[in-house]
Amino acid sequence: MVSREHEVVVLMSRRTFGLQFHAPQVERLRSLARVGDPILLEHLDSADARQRLATADVLLTSWGAPALTHEHLDAAPRLRAVLHAAGSVRDLIPPQAWDRGIRVTTAAEENARPVAEFALAAIIMAGKGVPAVAARGGTAPHGWRLHDDLSNRGRTIGIVGFSRIGRRVARLVQEVLEPGAVLVSDPTVSAQEVADAGARLVELPELLARADMVSLHAPALPSTHHMIGAAQLALMRDGATLVNTARGSLVDTTALERECATGRLQALLDVTDPEPLPPGSPLTSLPNVLITPHVAGSLGSEVRRMSDAALGELERFVRGEPALSPFRREHLEVSA
Repeated sequence: MVSREHEVVVLMSRRTFGLQFHAPQVERLRSLARVGDPILLEHLDSADARQRLATADVLLTSWGAPALTHEHLDAAPRLRAVLHAAGSVRDLIPPQAWDRGIRVTTAAEENARPVAEFALAAIIMAGKGVPAVAARGGTAPHGWRLHDDLSNRGRTIGIVGFSRIGRRVARLVQEVLEPGAVLVSDPTVSAQEVADAGARLVELPELLARADMVSLHAPALPSTHHMIGAAQLALMRDGATLVNTARGSLVDTTALERECATGRLQALLDVTDPEPLPPGSPLTSLPNVLITPHVAGSLGSEVRRMSDAALGELERFVRGEPALSPFRREHLEVSA
């Protein structure tokens, strides 16, 4: 039996709460801790909200939660944990949280699952020439050597960023396909770590020059802004595909437009820069480019994987057990 001695404040948008907390999740939450009435707060600026904050042991947050400030932390002397039922907490948690020993967790691992599945699907579709087929209403362009050109067997797959998602993609590619090689470029990981996942760590230029499919999984940081620009795209082999399910800012859009306009490269983009692309962008009409509207991440029933994960972290917290997916201050330097 779990003691209900801890008080939880649920902090997110009403829409998010409706998506992530159906009856089973609400029932589980109430069984683990005390919650206020109403159960949900969308902001922390009213007197009533500050009163709730003053007695909170745990904040359960998700999309739409206001960014916490050190003033909010000062108003929450009992706060011991912020459990995030979504991915990134970069813009949510102030550095003072770690100074105060507040436990921070994230459900990013659960959000990584659908993104990795989507990236695998994009890689498979690229190998089958789907962008060009889709652009022609389902008919193959004249002159395609169907038995030679459309295949995923023996392809070299390049993964840029060995993040949670990048690791999952590396595993899925090897489980589902018969890749010729899986190459990884990421300055933050070791060659042994990558080798243990059945891949090989290489520098970015080598990956771009060798890969048939380049799948991006790096975070959006100042150091990664336009990391795939004109020079990098020029290194990619003729007929190669760029898959981006990470952040649009990783790619120089103008440079990608120029390369794809020649027909030399394919692109499957779930994210763009800007997002959405402006009317008239060449990428929206090229037959070798397929764009989806940022749908790779958790949608529909998938979002309740993240609320279930956060509730699991809450149960571990109230039982005095260590966090399963802690987010530490040093993670801010490499997280999305």
